[in-house]
Amino acid sequence: MLNRLSTQIYLTIIITLVIVVIVAGGFWRLSGGERQFRHAVTVAGELLANGLPEATAPENDQRDAAIDLAKRLRLDLSLYSASGERIAQFGRRLPPPHRRGRRTREGGFLRGPHGPAWAVPLPDGRVIVARTHGPRRPVPQPVRFVVFLSAVALLVGLCAWPVVRGLTRRLERLQSGVERFGAGDLKARVEVKGRDEIAKLAESFNTSAARIEALVGANKLLLANASHELRTPLARIRMGLELMEQNPSPERRAALEADIGEVDDMIEEILLLSRLGSVDGLEDRHKVDLLALAAEEASRYPGIDVSGTPVELEGDTRLLRRLVRNLVENAIKHGAAPVAVWVGRDEGKVILKVSDQGPGVSADLAEQVFEPFHRGASRGRVGGSGLGLALVRSIAEQHGGTVRFESGSDGRLNVVVVRLRG
Repeated sequence: MLNRLSTQIYLTIIITLVIVVIVAGGFWRLSGGERQFRHAVTVAGELLANGLPEATAPENDQRDAAIDLAKRLRLDLSLYSASGERIAQFGRRLPPPHRRGRRTREGGFLRGPHGPAWAVPLPDGRVIVARTHGPRRPVPQPVRFVVFLSAVALLVGLCAWPVVRGLTRRLERLQSGVERFGAGDLKARVEVKGRDEIAKLAESFNTSAARIEALVGANKLLLANASHELRTPLARIRMGLELMEQNPSPERRAALEADIGEVDDMIEEILLLSRLGSVDGLEDRHKVDLLALAAEEASRYPGIDVSGTPVELEGDTRLLRRLVRNLVENAIKHGAAPVAVWVGRDEGKVILKVSDQGPGVSADLAEQVFEPFHRGASRGRVGGSGLGLALVRSIAEQHGGTVRFESGSDGRLNVVVVRLRG
């Protein structure tokens, strides 16, 4: 029970409050509260003295006046002379005005057999001990103090429990969500209430859970698509090997080599895409002249026009080279000549544009083509794994950029624009 956070917080509040009450009482005593009480006792003594004869009056007169005063004020009352002798007594027995063997000069609280009483010194040296009519067996002071603290603790406890329980209930819901998520329920989320640290923690958990769910889902989809895409070239390789045993020929050998190369390229792209999705940030950074890199890659293909202005950015040379290569190959395979590459800078971003004169993509597919293994209308006519543009987007994101299709001069979506952090 004590291991529960709600119990610990609850007991902390109660114990703290008890300590505050005790310390406050001590400060009251030391900071003038007791002086004010003494002053009040002095004033009371002066008022009571006005209702009594002088100290030099006969004792019978003093006794009668004291008894009359006790009756009018409904008090148990004793009057003592300046020498400590009792002059008058009315009502139940009262304790003498002594503390630890000394007379009470300043007045105050007294304990007696019938309950507490108060000693009030008069200006002429006499002392009145008085007590209101109350129960025959008054509650001792320690018991009353304990009862007072218990009442205060109970009141605070009743008020604090809903707050403490509400706080820990939200933590329990968060714990339950974490346990369900850890058990494999990737859709597990927790309810967010309030604007405090617990609410922020719940929001962080939900955000992290959503990212992990998306990452796991993407990996599952990648694995499923990869197994499907690899099945076709592997089947061709198997068939080619069987035909080679029956009738080997250079054409069939070349076809087998092409299929093996396709599988090799697909595996390389799958591994690269998976690695890019699992790391945060670039492993290798260098200053790269993107225009020079684009011109170098474009020289591998005939009829590619490269233009623009030299711009430098910090990035991974190998990944940026793969980005340019995939865009150029995509334009060649799925577009139409001429293919043009332009590099420049706009609003602090490094811009790379690759355009062709093909039909482009439809508006509803402009985002889907960047998904892994997505095949457009032209995919049935030309080879490819469907990973080229997915790699382009992953590489761009690793460099703090974005990629999308934009309209060319003819209004068709046949221009791929990459914006990278400069």
